[in-house]
Amino acid sequence: MQVIKRLPEHPASASVLALGNFDGVHLGHRKLLESGLHEAERQQAKFSVLVFEPHPLKVLHPERGLKLLTTSEERLSLFEEIGVDTVYLLPFTRQMADTSPQKFVQTVLEKIGVVHVVVGFNYSFGAAGRGTSEDLYKFGQEYGFGVSVLQAQSVDGRIISSSSIRKALSQGDIGTARTMLGRAPSLWGKVIEGEQRGRLLGYPTANILPPEDLLIPKRGVYAVWAELEGRKVPGIMNIGMKPTFHTMYATTVEVHFLNYKANLYGQEIQIRIEERLREERKFNAIEELKAQLERDAALAERVLKERVGVLTPDS
Repeated sequence: MQVIKRLPEHPASASVLALGNFDGVHLGHRKLLESGLHEAERQQAKFSVLVFEPHPLKVLHPERGLKLLTTSEERLSLFEEIGVDTVYLLPFTRQMADTSPQKFVQTVLEKIGVVHVVVGFNYSFGAAGRGTSEDLYKFGQEYGFGVSVLQAQSVDGRIISSSSIRKALSQGDIGTARTMLGRAPSLWGKVIEGEQRGRLLGYPTANILPPEDLLIPKRGVYAVWAELEGRKVPGIMNIGMKPTFHTMYATTVEVHFLNYKANLYGQEIQIRIEERLREERKFNAIEELKAQLERDAALAERVLKERVGVLTPDS
């Protein structure tokens, strides 16, 4: 898969293009992308995706503090998995935000060489989001490209959307997020040095520092796994403020991998979140905390074995 970070000087080869933000690449996004892929196969054209970075809402409404479901790297990996040939990863600027819908067609879509455009039912484009799917139909007739508009997708009677998934994760509802994503939600981050307190408790942890704009689920304890050294390793993740040891503390993400020892400092790792086990709580004594951690580990091991077949190394 080719990733292009600026528009070509001259029209590229014929391309079916999917437009959208695709944060999360959830089941609704996948349906749209698969529709584009089939159209590209039908027309014997390349299948491309156009996304902007940063997310347009971060430029247009920075006060909202939008948190994302996926990193750019994960999103690209998911695109490649689906079968996208080319991703146009273009910068979203104030100049782009002020581009009229027709100018967007002329200066962006025509340069990509689109023969067909695939969008979701609520897609908008151009200055102030004035361009609609109906406008795309009109421009398609004028400039010679086809348009497909995918309607809202639902699962278990609920409309699938990135905002719904963000809400679910913020409430600790991993089940709903997983159902809408079509996979376990994940959390990326770099392993950094922490207080080393877990090591003293017999539960050494990898302290994860996620990107600033990535959504962190609700505080609590979770059953998780990660692919390390080519195999799936189970663990328990705590997202919280360490109330047993601190009155006030920044929210941290710590993962204890079960029966696994390795120096992970400085590595970027992806944590797959399978289930929320309990709320974060303050313990009155260290032994009480250690007993709870033992129960958490046993429960996480059962959950991960049943759901994804992930076993501890000595199982």
